[in-house]
Amino acid sequence: MGKSLLFVPQENIGERPAPQLVRGRSGCRTLGPGGPGRPPLPRNCALRAGQTMGTQKPRILPWLISQLDQGQLEGVAWLDQSRTRFRIPWKHGLRQDAQQEDFGIFQAWAEASGAYTPGKDKPDLPTWKRNFRSALNRKEVLRLAEDHSKDPQDPHKIYEFVTSGAGDLPEPDPSLDTNGRCTSDTQEDLEKLLSDMDLAPDGGLSSLPVAPENPPQLLLSPNLDVPAPCPNPGLPENPLKQLLVSEEDWEFEVTVFYRGCQVFQQAVFCPGGLRLVGSETGDSMLPGQPIRLPDPAASLTDRGVRDYVQRVLSCLGGGLALWRAGQWLYAQRLGHCHVYWAVGEELLPNSGHRPDGEVPKDREGGVFDLGPFIADLIAFIEGSRRSPRYTLWFCVGQSWPQDQPWIKRLVMVKVVPMCLRALLDMAREGGASSLENTVDLHISNSHSLSLTSDQYKVYLQDLVEDMDF
Repeated sequence: MGKSLLFVPQENIGERPAPQLVRGRSGCRTLGPGGPGRPPLPRNCALRAGQTMGTQKPRILPWLISQLDQGQLEGVAWLDQSRTRFRIPWKHGLRQDAQQEDFGIFQAWAEASGAYTPGKDKPDLPTWKRNFRSALNRKEVLRLAEDHSKDPQDPHKIYEFVTSGAGDLPEPDPSLDTNGRCTSDTQEDLEKLLSDMDLAPDGGLSSLPVAPENPPQLLLSPNLDVPAPCPNPGLPENPLKQLLVSEEDWEFEVTVFYRGCQVFQQAVFCPGGLRLVGSETGDSMLPGQPIRLPDPAASLTDRGVRDYVQRVLSCLGGGLALWRAGQWLYAQRLGHCHVYWAVGEELLPNSGHRPDGEVPKDREGGVFDLGPFIADLIAFIEGSRRSPRYTLWFCVGQSWPQDQPWIKRLVMVKVVPMCLRALLDMAREGGASSLENTVDLHISNSHSLSLTSDQYKVYLQDLVEDMDF
């Protein structure tokens, strides 16, 4: 108790400019001579490090026609003599039998377009597939004719030209120079209680990882694939995709603890996000709905603890901001009070371990990604892992309770995205079996869903393909 608090003198806080909140997924096989590690690539196109910054990205259709004509990528083949219909392997990356060869066409396009350099960049199979699909969807001369991506034996998609076929398109050879480099006439469209009080504007645990400076953004194709036949005729498209719609607001349950004692709980829909603020609401011009943390005098009897909690709240300034963009939840602190976070259980934070990171002050930081959660949820349904975590815990004004019980911390805040709780409850119940068994996603303008277990799993797998992770 004799150790001093680390906080900024209050007389200078009012002179500081208000921080600005920054806003910011088989039947036909043609095998080449390459080994099992990677399908061979055509000889006449340098897809590797030889591509310089001045080399333009090739056009997707001439490049793709060249791959189809050469037949060197496994499962990529014409289906008719008129070269009008062709097939592309489309195995889901989460399948246990997925192999590198199943993604040969996606990797080849990633290399040809300059998005991936072997030996330099980290392989990213979901992004390769999403970018390839987006490139095809932008072409008006192509349409998705049949979607067999859910076929357990031979997952693939069949595309066809809406003109008379590939013969009407420019031949691919002019897009290749004599050195085999890919060129193009027109560029493709781009894509202890008080010893660790941490309220000062500088300092903190320098060894802690901070959320990524440029967190990945959700990239959705402007024109999604033509949906496959839906298991439920009453649901024309995947209802779970509402979770990614920017206009839909998630419902959050916010719970506040002072020294382990629950003093506040409220479920809120917050257009533009929420801001946890202290005794003052802060700058009213800042985005997000302010949620005022309760006065400690109303719930704490120990005067000393009460005073320290009040000092933490007074340093929140503009507050702790939390909002959603696509599949990500972002956080940013708008005051001097340091905040550490972790994803834990609903009844218990991930105490005893290091936090997942510190909420940054001058920029946004990603604190939760829906993509891995959905992938882990599918694995949970299949029985290959435990239930995924979805509860965000924030330790305000002190270091994370790594060596002490979390109830010893002055201010702890728990935030539960209600839609994720509902998704996990649905998985635990094995899916609704009748209209009387429904699930509410807890997002604005949503309706209760009635899905069987099989429908639920298919929709989850379909949702994964639209996310970046």
